[in-house]
Amino acid sequence: MPTSPLRFDDLGDGPTVLLIHGFPLCRRMWQPQLRTLRAAGWRGIAPDLPGFGASPPGEKPWTMDRYADELVLLLDDLGLERVVVTGMSMGGYVLMNLLEHYPRRVAAAVFVATRAAADDAAGRERRTRLAEAALTERTEEVVAGFETVLFAPATVRRRPELVGQVRAWMEQTDPRGLAGGLLAMRDRPDFLEKLAGFDLPALVVAGEEDQAVGTEHYRALLEGLPLAEGCLLPRGGHLVNLECEEDFNRCLVDFLDRLPQG
Repeated sequence: MPTSPLRFDDLGDGPTVLLIHGFPLCRRMWQPQLRTLRAAGWRGIAPDLPGFGASPPGEKPWTMDRYADELVLLLDDLGLERVVVTGMSMGGYVLMNLLEHYPRRVAAAVFVATRAAADDAAGRERRTRLAEAALTERTEEVVAGFETVLFAPATVRRRPELVGQVRAWMEQTDPRGLAGGLLAMRDRPDFLEKLAGFDLPALVVAGEEDQAVGTEHYRALLEGLPLAEGCLLPRGGHLVNLECEEDFNRCLVDFLDRLPQG
């Protein structure tokens, strides 16, 4: 009997890559990568975290620990002992939790547009305020607050259809999922001092024009992770995997194909 309620896409055959979406998004953000992974001989699994996309929010208050636990249940259901894990933004926070609590389940790590540092006081206050807005049916405040920082300025001008699609994903998110994700991010631990202990192959990807996570966080991950290599993409914003799809996919597949198999 399956134990995880998470909805997910599963595409391709071969070694497996688990792709964890960012906030306030869903598994659909990984569609270009799933197709590329399949073509390159990899299996891609992209779940919706609890309360996002098609996954039910559940009743418990969510934390990064609990998101990680749910993903491990999904891997157990699928009979997958060890996978490469890719985490974008909030998904990167979940990835760090997996590395801390389930290190044997992660064969290699790909950090996308994320940071190791915890929120400062102003950041925590902002997340609290937005969580309150989500729970009082003012989800537009959450959507508007994040839409402004998801894309590089040029993307907004040149690709309005992408901006509209991502906005639709955000608007369809369950308010309980929005609030749960905001509070989980607010209360997440600081991992800067723990990066040195994550001694596995790692790729760090960022966009040079990311307005949500500055390039100083990209550099901190590169410097802190013992076996990390980097890929900083020009003209990329926070949603670098969609804004710079071809370059992102090239970096990802090149990294994956150089990993030791088995």
